[in-house]
Amino acid sequence: MSARKKSPADKSDRTAAQVAVELGRKKEPTQSRAVETCERILAGAAQVLGEVGIERLSTNLVCERAGLTPPALYRYYPNKYAILAELGLRLMMSQNELLERWAVPATMKLPVARFEASVCELFVATLELTRAATAGEWVTRALRAVPALAPVRTGSHEHVTGLIVAAFQGAYPGVDAARARLTARLSVEVMYAAHELMFDDPSLDPSEVGRLMSAMVAAQVQALRKEAARKR
Repeated sequence: MSARKKSPADKSDRTAAQVAVELGRKKEPTQSRAVETCERILAGAAQVLGEVGIERLSTNLVCERAGLTPPALYRYYPNKYAILAELGLRLMMSQNELLERWAVPATMKLPVARFEASVCELFVATLELTRAATAGEWVTRALRAVPALAPVRTGSHEHVTGLIVAAFQGAYPGVDAARARLTARLSVEVMYAAHELMFDDPSLDPSEVGRLMSAMVAAQVQALRKEAARKR
C-alpha cells in the first residue's frame, strides 16, 4: 500500500518538534505585492491567534482570515510555527527597544531606590506595549509554550542580557562578568515571568507586581555593586 501524500493541512498539524528547523520564511518577499501578502498573513494570524489560542490556530484559519489560498501562504511560510516565530520576533524587538534605551551605564549607577523605580517603570511600559499589540499576550504565551519557538525567546533574552551586562560593566568595571551575566539573565527571566503572571491573573495590579519584582532585581544589583566596590 502506498503512503498517502501529505496535504498542506497535514503540514499545519505536525508537532512543534517535527518543524523545529522550519521557522524561517521559505522565501523573502522582494516586490510590494509579496510584502503585502506576508503582512496579510501575519496580521491574519495575529487576529486568529487572539481569538482561538495556540492549539486551534491553523494555516487554514489564517488563510481564511487573510483572504488567501493555502499555496499563497506556503510560498512564504512552511507552517504555522514559522508564522508564530515571526510574530514573536517582531513583538520581542519592539519590547527590546524599550530595554535598550534603559540599559545604559547611567541607569546602573542610579541610587538604589531610583534604580528600583526605573525597573518597575520598564516592566509596566513593556506590559502595556505587549497588551497593545495584536494578540500580544498570546504571542508571548506561544513563545513559552511551544518548544519549537524556544530559540526565538531565548535568543532575544540573551541579546538583552548582553546589553545589561555591558551597561553594568561600563558603570562598574571591576564586577565579575560571570556573576553579572547570571544576575542579568535571571532578572530578564523574572520580568517576563511577571508579565505572564499578569496575563494569567488580570486582577493583579501591574504596579504592585512591578514594585515587588523590581525590589528583587534591585537587591541583586546592589549586591553586585558592593562586590565590584570591594574589588577596586
